[in-house]
Amino acid sequence: MTTPEPRIAVVIVTYNSADVLAGCLRSLEGQRGVRLTAVVVADNASRDDSLTVAKGFDLPVIPLAVGRNAGFAAGINAGVAAVPGEYDAVMVLNPDCRLRPDTLARLAATLQRSTCGIAVPKLLNEDGSFQPSLRYAPTLRRAFGEAFLGRVAGRLPGFGELITDPRERDLPGAYSWATGAAMLISAAALRDVGPWDESFLLYSEETDFALRAGDRGWTLWYEPAAEITHIGGEQQINPTLNALSVVNKVTLYRRRNSALAGGAYFLIVLAGETLRAALGRQRARAAVVALLRPSRRLRALAT
Repeated sequence: MTTPEPRIAVVIVTYNSADVLAGCLRSLEGQRGVRLTAVVVADNASRDDSLTVAKGFDLPVIPLAVGRNAGFAAGINAGVAAVPGEYDAVMVLNPDCRLRPDTLARLAATLQRSTCGIAVPKLLNEDGSFQPSLRYAPTLRRAFGEAFLGRVAGRLPGFGELITDPRERDLPGAYSWATGAAMLISAAALRDVGPWDESFLLYSEETDFALRAGDRGWTLWYEPAAEITHIGGEQQINPTLNALSVVNKVTLYRRRNSALAGGAYFLIVLAGETLRAALGRQRARAAVVALLRPSRRLRALAT
């Protein structure tokens, strides 16, 4: 008896993404071994023609105008709500991702593992180099390591949240969370964990979702045989977005831990950003201001 192909719905959240969306959709056209039931392009009030671009492909595309730029999580929630019929899993995907022809099939096979609720691929930069995307759960020691050791902390057991050890890149396994640019989430896990938290706007919403999934017994599994090229990088050059990322990281830790631990985490992160600001890094200066002056924090996204 032939095993039916996994039914995959795709949700792509766009915001002024017309220049990269076509490449993403083109890579979805070539997927083998799965049945794409819907490709929802949830557009957060783009000023370009992102939704028009979405209509020009041989895919079951559902253009969805969210109506406002409420953030990544809001786009995902709206996109999932718009998926018609039944599906086995939802692929959450950034518009600047490019999939190999077997990517979705490999990720779908990974979801067959016991308790696996989220499957994530190996991410690559445009030049083919490895893009670190796997993380351990945030702790005070890891916050200290990343504040004062930087990316080196990822090579030291227990001292880094972002895993940078090159020996990890080709080893499948379970992790606490991963970059939200590409995640295949089983329908069962999605129903059990519930909606993504829209209060984060951007950054840490994938951390929150993955950690909540872990709280409920679901495993996030890394499958390096499934590869995706991820262009990305805006956070690295935009001080305002970097500041939002830092603030959200602290907010998430505080929500999940005691007031004492949350206060200590805040001070460690603040010390690390202050040190980087003293070294002349503009992104760190913006983060320090956002941490110390809540009134200066980004509370709404551009429209």
